Amino acid sequence: MPPDLPGGFLEITRSAEFSASHRLHHPQLSDEENEEIFENCNWPGGHGHNYLVEVSVIGEVDPKTGMVMNLKDLKQAIRTRIVEPCDHRNLNEDVPFLRGVVTTTENLCRAFWRELEDEFSRRGYPGRLSCIRIRETRDNSVTYRGPE
Repeated sequence: MPPDLPGGFLEITRSAEFSASHRLHHPQLSDEENEEIFENCNWPGGHGHNYLVEVSVIGEVDPKTGMVMNLKDLKQAIRTRIVEPCDHRNLNEDVPFLRGVVTTTENLCRAFWRELEDEFSRRGYPGRLSCIRIRETRDNSVTYRGPE
């Protein structure tokens, strides 16, 4: 690192979009309870969203590359572990890592974290996940900062 730049941690963020359908329905609740809690999101045929996912990684800048992590690698991890399995799919029925999950945006954040954490571990990527934000609609988003 050049002597005129301060050290410390930096956070990088990569965004990706995908479209998918889902139904919010908890199997341990009655149909009436599900309808009361989830309202229109509980329609038997489901409904869809154009999701925007933002994944942030925190770490120190590598003096050799000048990067926390190569954004190309982060893009590939997001595409492989989130976008390809989820895009134009029914999240409840077509995505193996979401089977049995009530597909709220909160739970999607946690499931995506697990998928990306596994990819980072498998590939030995530098840095660590800092947060995942999913924008479900223009007005609604959820941010997850990890299990700790």
